Amino acid sequence: MNPLASELNEQLAQHSPHVLEMLSDLGKNLFFPKGILTQSAEAKDKAHKFNATIGIATENGGPMFLKCIQDKLPAFEPKDIYPYAPPAGKPELRSLWREKMLRENPSLQGKHFSTPIVTNALTHGLSIVADMFMDEGDHVISPDMMWGNYNLTFGVRCKAIVKKYPTFTVAGGLDVDAFKAVLKNTAKEKGKAVVLLNFPNNPSGYTPTVAEGDAIVTAIKEVAEEGCNVVAVTDDAYFGLFFEDTMTESLYGKLANMHPRVLAVKLDGATKEEYVWGFRTGFITFADGNDYENEPVITALEKKALGIIRATISNCPHPSQTFVLEALRSPQFLEQKEQKFQIMKGRALKVKEVLKNEKFANAWDFYPFNSGYFMCLKLKTVDAEKLRVHLLDKYGVGTISIGKTDLRIAFSCIAEQNIAELFDLIYQAVQDLS
Repeated sequence: MNPLASELNEQLAQHSPHVLEMLSDLGKNLFFPKGILTQSAEAKDKAHKFNATIGIATENGGPMFLKCIQDKLPAFEPKDIYPYAPPAGKPELRSLWREKMLRENPSLQGKHFSTPIVTNALTHGLSIVADMFMDEGDHVISPDMMWGNYNLTFGVRCKAIVKKYPTFTVAGGLDVDAFKAVLKNTAKEKGKAVVLLNFPNNPSGYTPTVAEGDAIVTAIKEVAEEGCNVVAVTDDAYFGLFFEDTMTESLYGKLANMHPRVLAVKLDGATKEEYVWGFRTGFITFADGNDYENEPVITALEKKALGIIRATISNCPHPSQTFVLEALRSPQFLEQKEQKFQIMKGRALKVKEVLKNEKFANAWDFYPFNSGYFMCLKLKTVDAEKLRVHLLDKYGVGTISIGKTDLRIAFSCIAEQNIAELFDLIYQAVQDLS
C-alpha cells in the first residue's frame, strides 16, 4: 500500500474507525498523489518568472486558444475556459454550491460537512461512491422502482448485490416497513449497508412526506445503534422539484453527523436542477457521523475521492464549471429558476388532472407522484414493451417500458397543452392491443 494511503487510513482509524471499516479494498488504497498537480499548484503561487510545470500551452500571458472557438465565447475570459480546472473543481463554484446547500436545506445549519467536490455530473458521483465503498458481495439497498444505471454502477462494475424493497404500499405511500426489513436483514448478514435515497425518485416521480422521511432516518439510526455501518447516499438529482405535500429538503441534512456508524454522502447535479444537462457538472459532499468538527476524517475522504478522480478522468471540464458559477452569481438566477419550476409544476398537476378521467380506469392505474420529471403508469391489460413499440410505430409517441407492467412518462418534456393528447394516444394504443 502506498504510504500516502496508509497515512489517510491512519487518520481515519484514529478519528473515525467506523468510516475506515466502510471503505472498500480500493477505497483503502486510494490517495491523492503529491505529483505533477501538487508541484504545479506550488509553482502557480511562487513561480513569478517562468512556470514550466503543467501541460498547457500559453501565449501572451494567458492560455493559448483558437480564435474560431473564442469568437463563440466572447463573454468569458480565456483563463476561465481553457486551462485545466483544479481536481476538486473551481474553488469559487464549490463555495457557492455549499452556500446553496445551506440555504435550501435548513436542517444542515450547524452541521459539519465537507466543501462539495465537483464531479462529472451525478453519475460520476455514484461511480466514486461505488469505488470508495463497495466490494464484491456488498449490499446496496434501493427501492424496486429505481434508475437502471444503478445496476451497472454497483452490480456490474463492483459486483455488489442490489437489495430491492417494494417502493409503495397498497395504500399508496412509501413502503418504509419494507425498507426497514431489507435494511435490518443486510445489517445482520453483512454488518454494512450502502443505502441509496433517490428523491424525487426516478422513475416514479415520488418524494416522501416529512413523516416518511423521518421514518427512513430513524430506521438507519436504529441499525447503526445495533452495530451496522451505513453509507447513506442521497441521490438528489432532481432536488428542488417538489410540487405537492413532500419533504422539501434532502435527507442529507438529517443524516449528517447523526451517528458514528453513519456516513452521509450527498450527490448533486447542476444538470437537472439548473436545466444544464449537457454541462455534466455535479458535486459529492461528505458528512461523517460525529457531532463535532472532525477535519481529519473529511480531509481523508476528500483526498481519497480526489485520488479516484485523478485516476479516472483527472479533472472535470472547466467551461461548464464557469457557466454554472456565473449562473449562480447572476441576480436573475433565482427568479428565472422559479419561472421554470412553475412550468414543471404546471405539467405535473396537469397530468394528475388528466388522469382523473374515468375512461382510463380499465387501462391502467398510476403510481403516486408529486415531484421530479417523471410518473409511471401501471398497465392492466397489455405488456409495457409491446405498448411502447406500438406507440412508436403507429403514433410516433416515445415512452419507456419498465418490466411487464410499468410505463414511464417524462412529463418534463411535454408542454402542458399537449398532455391530454399524449394520454389519449396512450389509451388508444392500449385499446388497439387489447
